[in-house]
Amino acid sequence: MRMIFGKKDHLVGLDIGAAFAKVAELKTTKKGRKLHKFGIAKIPEGMIQEGRIADTEGLAEIIRSLFKSQNIKEKNVAISTGGHSVVIKTISTSKVPDEELHRNIRAEAEQYIPYDIDDVNIDYQILGDSEYSSEQMNVLLVAVRQDLVDEYVELIHMAGLNPVIIDVDTFALQNVYETLPDVDHERITLLLDVGASKTSVNILQNNNSMMMRDMTNGCYQLVSVVSERLEIDREKALQIIMGEVDYPESGQSLDDLYEIVVDNWCSDICEVVHTFESGPGNDGIEMIVISGGGGFIELLAEKLTAALKVTVSKINPFAGLVSDSKELGELEAYQLLSPIALGLAMRRVNDK
Repeated sequence: MRMIFGKKDHLVGLDIGAAFAKVAELKTTKKGRKLHKFGIAKIPEGMIQEGRIADTEGLAEIIRSLFKSQNIKEKNVAISTGGHSVVIKTISTSKVPDEELHRNIRAEAEQYIPYDIDDVNIDYQILGDSEYSSEQMNVLLVAVRQDLVDEYVELIHMAGLNPVIIDVDTFALQNVYETLPDVDHERITLLLDVGASKTSVNILQNNNSMMMRDMTNGCYQLVSVVSERLEIDREKALQIIMGEVDYPESGQSLDDLYEIVVDNWCSDICEVVHTFESGPGNDGIEMIVISGGGGFIELLAEKLTAALKVTVSKINPFAGLVSDSKELGELEAYQLLSPIALGLAMRRVNDK
């Protein structure tokens, strides 16, 4: 989704999650891309609900403060969204001229989109020939509810910025993953992003997406379980999870509560993997790369390794950037939370 409001090529990546806002600015040098600015700010729970903005003014103020704290002067930004208001689907359609293709895809989209076709913003990318017919081609269809786009445009304008590109979270994460060195892109890889309120799954091979899913699982589920089982408010539950206050005496340990939530995540992730692997001509996934706050939970990697018998690693999105060892050390704490912002910062005004 590209919305052009400015002419400059340079963009700042702004990832607005349910728990944190992350901003990244890159510079292009002779040696490659270099991280120029990076910042992160807490977003109070409830300010974004199920991907929709509940407090535009409050969120705009957080974004303004974040840009000010990092002394970022650039106003042109790339942002992204995801969740149930975004539909991503690979479809097959006839090979026809561009103008006719646009009409065909819009007609095809109606059967896959659970909203009125006039209420969505549609974009697509041609993936290549269909494996079933030489007269057909595969197309990646992306549809975003127009009212969601309008919400984010209003937010960014209220923050005093220009929304130049509106991308999809999953694509932004893939964008940064493709730049990483020492990665075997021929292997079938599951990119897994576990955020506060949603989990995104993207199965890749040779940098081509073979299956995408957004699920409503997320780290706030852990807050809910701790809050309910210990009969405490959500803020106190979050402090316990973050290690800011001690875990109170209880019949259940914190590990027991983690187990409940992570088992639920693994079950849903494995279901997506098994659906993919049962598809015609699909091989098994060979590795999993985790990002997002859920990546801090070691139990998740352990259970996925046991269930799917594949290597599970954590993403290091800074590995493809030019940085000295001191900078990398300072950024290590943010490597799971920064990929989408970095992927957005790699975008340019007129790119595809």
